[in-house]
Amino acid sequence: MLKTMTTPAHARAIAVLGLPLIGGHLAQMAIGVTDTVMLGWYGVEALAAVTLASTYFFVLFIFGSGFAWAVVPMVASFHAEGEQTQVRRAARMGLWLSFGFAVLALPLMIFAAPILRLLGQGEEVVVLGAAYLSVAGWGILPALFVMVLKSYLAALERTQVVLWITVLAAVINALVNYALIFGNWGAPEMGVLGAAIASLSTQIVSLVGVVVYVVFFVPEHSLFRRLWRADTEMLGRVFRLGWPISITALSEVGLFAASAVMMGWLGTVPLAAHGVAVQLASLTFMVHLGLSNAATVRAGNAYGRRDAPHLARGAWVVTLMSLVFSVITVAFFFAFPEFLIGIFILEDEPAKVEILRIGVGILFMAGLFQLVDGTQAVALGVLRGVQDTRVPMIFATVSYWGIGVPVSYLLGFTFGLEGIGVWAGLGIGLGVAALLLNLRFWGRVLPRIGRAEQAEGDSAATPA
Repeated sequence: MLKTMTTPAHARAIAVLGLPLIGGHLAQMAIGVTDTVMLGWYGVEALAAVTLASTYFFVLFIFGSGFAWAVVPMVASFHAEGEQTQVRRAARMGLWLSFGFAVLALPLMIFAAPILRLLGQGEEVVVLGAAYLSVAGWGILPALFVMVLKSYLAALERTQVVLWITVLAAVINALVNYALIFGNWGAPEMGVLGAAIASLSTQIVSLVGVVVYVVFFVPEHSLFRRLWRADTEMLGRVFRLGWPISITALSEVGLFAASAVMMGWLGTVPLAAHGVAVQLASLTFMVHLGLSNAATVRAGNAYGRRDAPHLARGAWVVTLMSLVFSVITVAFFFAFPEFLIGIFILEDEPAKVEILRIGVGILFMAGLFQLVDGTQAVALGVLRGVQDTRVPMIFATVSYWGIGVPVSYLLGFTFGLEGIGVWAGLGIGLGVAALLLNLRFWGRVLPRIGRAEQAEGDSAATPA
């Protein structure tokens, strides 16, 4: 067992590991924010369509990312145990499973129009959204590969490169967006299709960057050598750990996708306001997600060493860090709502006043639910670190869909609170998840790991 770390030492270690991950997530989000801002400048219809289409893409992407997230605790644990061959096997099979999912998801991207119509959206939004997905949807394959390789590097605590590759991709996305959406620098004006081409280009650049880094700077694992060879035993292990993560992520993202659909029922302007609020809330959530990722890595290392005290203190510190940032976010959203929303809308936009009116109320609710959203994200990260994914999947699914979606509908439509009611339902669902997940870790999982550690110590102390 390592020497027990103090609380400040845990905070420093989490910050060193987590800050580049947070920066990488923020840079990734900057891609979506760039799309939202520039399409908001281009027109409300384009903004509404890409809000819906990007949500659709994100649902499938997150569903397929469970295998990448499974790589993090497995690689972290194997690395802590010195099992470098196992590190390579886990990362490779994460790539295999991600490829399989991408092949299945691609037709849903290319032929998205009938599905968007079934969601009850307006025809103009459907046509523009389907056009976006017919191009941007091809990015699901490189995007999932990048997720696996970033997870592998993060588990090895090589987080700086994850940040810089994502920053480069975000810059490229902004430049291509500016050229192709509006027709600047001699490029054709392509509107929504220009944004789709920019997104696809960004995914490809990210994949090339991360592959080059792995080949030249992490040669010890020979990650891509004989990549085509099957490893059924490890494939099964990654799949068993990853599919509950996929369902959990799908449940949460599906909750927000359902909210986008419900906002679309209220009209194009409420959907556009919702898109702006989602981008702002998602930006701040990236901090919690980065802390959650850091928690997964550090919990995985502690779990590999069977170090329960280290695990407990680290979990407590990262939860506290998340709560402190949530309080700061709430204060910022409450203090400057119109300024924040106005960034995304042109001054001469005819619907600007209505978007601001709706968006300010939504942003207030988004600030409040950050408190519970961050807490449940960190709890999920710690539980994944100790490779506990199935029960959290059940808790998440029940909280998000058994509670969150019905309450959103009741408050938004039955009780007539519209957008504010929809977002209040989101917060209630996330709050239930936060409570259940924390009870799971502190009440069941941590004591079980502590008992296992004690049993191992007693066994080692018993004379042969």
